[in-house]
Amino acid sequence: MGPVVTDAAVANHASALKRHRQTRKRTARNQALRTRLRHAVRAVREAVVGKDLAAAEETLRRAARALDKAVSKGLLHRNNAARRVARLSRAVGKLKAARA
Repeated sequence: MGPVVTDAAVANHASALKRHRQTRKRTARNQALRTRLRHAVRAVREAVVGKDLAAAEETLRRAARALDKAVSKGLLHRNNAARRVARLSRAVGKLKAARA
């Protein structure tokens, strides 16, 4: 008896079933990373809106690191991550300039 399909849209042979398992695993991992990334970016924006400079700088460091890591994992294009970091940095910089 051969492999049994649990999803009707998948071909019923070993290599297709394996690819389907790998895709589901990769999708779940990417979704978790993407969610974590969005939360990191949101934390920076909330700190900027709340005018909390110390928190904004700390969360910016974490978010920039998370974005760079997402690039290395193939989750984001490097230009996309660079653009996001630049915009967040500019927002934190404006907050810092307003404090000075």
